[in-house]
Amino acid sequence: MQNSFLSQVKGKLIISCQALPEEPLHSSFIMARMARAAKMAGAAGIRANSVVDIQAIQDETGLPVIGINKHVFPDAETFITPTLKDMRAVAATGVPVVAVEVTGRTRPHQGDLAADVQQFRSEYPDTLLMADTATLANVQEADRLGFDIIGTTMHGYTAETTGMNVADDDFAYLKDVLKTTKTPVIAEGKIDLPEKLKRCLDLGCTAVVVGGAITRPLEIAQRFIAAIQ
Repeated sequence: MQNSFLSQVKGKLIISCQALPEEPLHSSFIMARMARAAKMAGAAGIRANSVVDIQAIQDETGLPVIGINKHVFPDAETFITPTLKDMRAVAATGVPVVAVEVTGRTRPHQGDLAADVQQFRSEYPDTLLMADTATLANVQEADRLGFDIIGTTMHGYTAETTGMNVADDDFAYLKDVLKTTKTPVIAEGKIDLPEKLKRCLDLGCTAVVVGGAITRPLEIAQRFIAAIQ
């Protein structure tokens, strides 16, 4: 079966519907309804975390899902789908895309990302792999490993990119990413205005993921409160 995800989302918005256990909206039922609202608004796809949320969102919307499993290990910095077991669990839901952190940070049990990617390919040849990267070096590594999609997801969220924003200097970093790779790029991370979404697409991104600005009301409310304190 041919994977049509990239053609389905080309030039469109993907909305991330996630809530961690410590957040007030943490619930697969709530995330499914959030995804339903995203679909009603015109989103072409959803990014979701955990097997239960993915399954609930698939049942509710029928939209293609970029699936992840955030899994924290005491011996590792990497946490977005960090092991082969996590990759398998997400892929088993039938998602067209599994996203994996590719930041060069330590992996659980000193795992080998290249070996995991190779094994995953043999088991799920029709599932696309998206690399959640932070730097140009990460992008190059993802290309070397054969990832199908490059995401800017982690730019600004690692020690070496702290304080950076993909929109800085008229998206200078994103422009460099697009020059560095011929792999389809999905912009993600701190894209909090419609104008930024449009700019990413105009620059040549295949699609854009927006999360916190749409689906995290606690964060949105905190920004308003901060403005009057």
